[in-house]
Amino acid sequence: MTRFRRAVGAWVAAMTLLVLAACGPADPTTAGATGPLATGPLPAGTSGQVPLDGRPFALTVPAGYDAGTPVPLVVGLHGYTSSGAELASYLGLTAQSQDRGFLLATPDGTPDADGKPFWNATTACCDFHDTGVDDSAYLAHLITTVEAQYAVDPARVYVVGHSNGGFMALRMACEHADLVTAVVSVAGEMTDDVSSCTPARPVSVLQVQGDADETIRYRGGSNGPGRRYPGAEQTVADWAGLDGCAAAPQEGPALDLEDTVSGAETTPLTWSPCEAGTEVALWTIAGGRHVPAWSPTFGPALADWLLAHAR
Repeated sequence: MTRFRRAVGAWVAAMTLLVLAACGPADPTTAGATGPLATGPLPAGTSGQVPLDGRPFALTVPAGYDAGTPVPLVVGLHGYTSSGAELASYLGLTAQSQDRGFLLATPDGTPDADGKPFWNATTACCDFHDTGVDDSAYLAHLITTVEAQYAVDPARVYVVGHSNGGFMALRMACEHADLVTAVVSVAGEMTDDVSSCTPARPVSVLQVQGDADETIRYRGGSNGPGRRYPGAEQTVADWAGLDGCAAAPQEGPALDLEDTVSGAETTPLTWSPCEAGTEVALWTIAGGRHVPAWSPTFGPALADWLLAHAR
């Protein structure tokens, strides 16, 4: 068993505590992570399960949704062993969906032989039993399915992931740039073979990671033989090259995103402008671990970054 997989037990415990702390009484607008499958479009202000290829996904429709007005779509991808419901709460996506008026899809990965949900993102993470499940095609079908059933603005389709979900978000940028406008990877990395990433057009990318992350290491590492991954800085350097970012990165004002680290601990670097108006950014959390305890400013900052990008 690799160090990464041993670390997952501690990660799950930390995630559970953070999600429980973030959750108050049950909110009817976010119910529906389990339950009957929807037989048609969900009403505004509700959530439910949408059938897709035998792998239904949860969809939240914001209260102000109007079928005559296209809105953004955000797809949230959980980490190894986690779930879409946990990811939505942990990153504050459910609250931001209501506040900002975007559709939120939170699918679950398939369970591996140990019963742990995963995404087959890269050789490093996290198809440890080599099932070969095509999650890239599944998620592309999810996006087109939501676009067919709801008023989605195709210029504002975003994928956000944590850990294994971050790896998967970056893969979606590589393979489905025709569908995806921008992606955010929180503690996930790029493929170790950048030559395999051939986006059809530029995609804006934000990498968020703590420099004290011991699960997915900030400077790169390995999840076992043949499972190497680059670090956060190499990930954004690769995307700066793919997106044709000509200028050197610029450092912005420090951000206070992590509750357990005092002060404004996060340093933002941005490569901009890049081709087709895209940008690449790295937010480094000084002293941040694999599962940061987000401050109240994180969710709005994440939504601000996403919604600032359109084709």
